Amino acid sequence: MDSLIAASARALAAGDALGALKRVALRDDPPALALRGIAMAQLGEHPRARELLRRAARDFGAHEVLPRARCIVAEAEVALAMRDLGGSPRTLTAAAATLEAHDDHANALQARLIAARRLLLLGRLTEAAAALERLDARGLPPSLAAVAELSAAELALRSLRIGPAQAALARAHEAAMRARVPALLAEVAEARAAFERPAARRIFAGGEQALRLDEVAALLASDALVVDACRRGLGAGDAWQPLARRPILFTLARSLAEAWPGDVDREALIASAFRTRHPDETHRARLRVEIGRLRALVTTLASIEATPRGFVLKPHGERTVALLAPPIDGDQASLVALLSDGAAWSTSALALALGASQRTVQRALVELEAEGRVRSIGQTRSRRWLSPPLAGFTTILLLPAALPFE
Repeated sequence: MDSLIAASARALAAGDALGALKRVALRDDPPALALRGIAMAQLGEHPRARELLRRAARDFGAHEVLPRARCIVAEAEVALAMRDLGGSPRTLTAAAATLEAHDDHANALQARLIAARRLLLLGRLTEAAAALERLDARGLPPSLAAVAELSAAELALRSLRIGPAQAALARAHEAAMRARVPALLAEVAEARAAFERPAARRIFAGGEQALRLDEVAALLASDALVVDACRRGLGAGDAWQPLARRPILFTLARSLAEAWPGDVDREALIASAFRTRHPDETHRARLRVEIGRLRALVTTLASIEATPRGFVLKPHGERTVALLAPPIDGDQASLVALLSDGAAWSTSALALALGASQRTVQRALVELEAEGRVRSIGQTRSRRWLSPPLAGFTTILLLPAALPFE
């Protein structure tokens, strides 16, 4: 490694992307291309960074397996920052194995961290937890230790385990201070700020109340019967009944919870569940059938009783009923929630994360753009979607920092 390459690598490790570029900007040899790619990634020029890293991997060739594997890992992190989640993870897994075989443990761990963070972004929490548990974080450089702790904090936040999340963020802050990388410090600060922002709303007859993350966790852990419009289900304590695949039943449960302790008129239930303003006997018969199905599903938590005008939800014992809703309204709340992290998402990545078709996501994005709630950059395949920050909306997803390998 010549002196300019070494100096550029040191500048990147310290977060000085411009200083790194000054040393290798006019060079096209593979090591310089790799360092230029990482510097461009740190400056936010992700498409250009991917191009440079791919050129570097190609020019290193199959015989230079170690530097080639490092380029693959760096490109995978750039793809993660671009929210391009559609590629196969096998290439990254193979690169990690190559790095391990050549005793490059820091970069091998970074590859495994990238894979774990990808799983987190896709909402595959069980797999992400298993991937993080397999990591050996002892003796890590401070920058990688901070990334590992941020990933652990994000996983805890997704599961609403507030105590472990705060402890992991404290460790991440300590590691980021030792690393002295501004992007990492900013990421930790943004994650900590999430605890003070409204994460959901508790809706009740006549009003609503904004709740922070710790208040949401306390409500879900209480003995109250919670109808959760964020996760689309209902539960009390450790008991949980998912209704995400039963949209009509969930709509009925939400209407009953919103009116509790009062009842809901039959025609109002028909209008909300079946979306018709002119009910007839067939709708009333269908309402009885769906209420019967809901009653059977929630029998261990509550009863649903008929009243002269409609139906009323009655939880067992002395439980109260709480309706928990997202901090924003509308069918596109999940889509806006993903975009609200401030990063640029591709349509395919959004579809993959939401478990929906690209066409469905595209239609929703067009509607949101017309309302001024999202904006797009680029054209055709390079188009990316962003959302302006939403006041009062907590960001749980953490923007991955494009860190240099060593």
